[in-house]
Amino acid sequence: MIQAVKSNAFRAFRSRNYALFFCGQSISQIGTWMQRTAVSWVVYSISHSAYMLGLAVFMQQFPSFLFSLLGGIASDRYSRRKILLITQTASLVQSLMLTILTLTNHYQIWQILSLSVVLGIVNAFDTPARQPMVHELVRDKEDITNALALNSAMVNLARLIGPALSGIVLQAYGAHTCFALNAVSFLAVIGSLLLMKLPPFVTPLHKKKALTELSEGFVYLRETPRIGIIIVLIMCMGFLVLPYDTLMPVFAKAIFHGNARTFGYIASAIGLGSITGSLFLASLKKSGHLMRILLVSIVILGIGLIGFSRCTSFYAAIPFAVIIGVASLVPMTASITIIQVEAAAHMRGRVMSYIAMAYFGMLPLGSLLAGTASQKISAPTTMLIQGGIALVTAFIFSNYLKTKQ
Repeated sequence: MIQAVKSNAFRAFRSRNYALFFCGQSISQIGTWMQRTAVSWVVYSISHSAYMLGLAVFMQQFPSFLFSLLGGIASDRYSRRKILLITQTASLVQSLMLTILTLTNHYQIWQILSLSVVLGIVNAFDTPARQPMVHELVRDKEDITNALALNSAMVNLARLIGPALSGIVLQAYGAHTCFALNAVSFLAVIGSLLLMKLPPFVTPLHKKKALTELSEGFVYLRETPRIGIIIVLIMCMGFLVLPYDTLMPVFAKAIFHGNARTFGYIASAIGLGSITGSLFLASLKKSGHLMRILLVSIVILGIGLIGFSRCTSFYAAIPFAVIIGVASLVPMTASITIIQVEAAAHMRGRVMSYIAMAYFGMLPLGSLLAGTASQKISAPTTMLIQGGIALVTAFIFSNYLKTKQ
């Protein structure tokens, strides 16, 4: 029975290229979460401002919103492997620059924020190429849903390990070590991409103007309302609910009276929940119930945020952090899976760029809003409101989606 579950939940590993991709990304994602945790802690330690935390998220993710449509066009026009080799190399250089900057111990917040902008631009081209590339790596197309869910499991395994490691490394060795380890981790991705055996890339015979391809993408969304509705849902969640993580350093330091390790453990608890959600999605044989799962998970996320916001003890907050991790992962993964499965092959890159635009456009704005609100009405009250909004969002979209299915 256990063997049957294994073969079901991990069946995408039968494809050698996907197994290479998964291994390389797993190592890199741990480094990415170490860096992300370290940046948040450094910014908050210098400024003691929740607003600056929101600004740091904004500076990293808003450029992804601005350039994601160009990234989607590039993904549909050029070899996705070559795009990823370029973006991963650029990310490695960005991490090295952070390492050098913090190693000298004469850095200012604007320098950290400037390098965050650089990473945001790189991610605008990385995400639209990386997500659709899964289709090229899996031999059996029935394993696509499983592969996409495993991708989420991989990201969230890193979300469990990375922040915990970062908290320990920050306390013992400093932020520069976290950034250096992240830089080294990109070598695993670059190596896995070079080892893959992919068919030669076929350049599209007729390249259209960028504006023409953009307009075709928007027409496609209008003609496939199910995909359009899900993207609107992602926008609402990204702006009003998912920026809860902007507040976590405030809870760790000001509410729970902890340190960098406290922050790392909270982030890891959220990561543990996210892994559980990912493995649940990976074990699904069919994607037919994903819409219902998506909506239920938003309700659970709302309950988790409300519970966490009422906690004044670190230990009492951990179970709610796990619940938040489960429920914050499932909506995004389910949405991306539905769209990846249903989108036309020649539109996948552009559709993924619209998702990235929706997410990376709204999340930084939401982070600014959450940071500002927490300065005015406190972090617990802000998170309580986010939980309530999640419940309302699930109710509204459940009614609307019923009429569209």
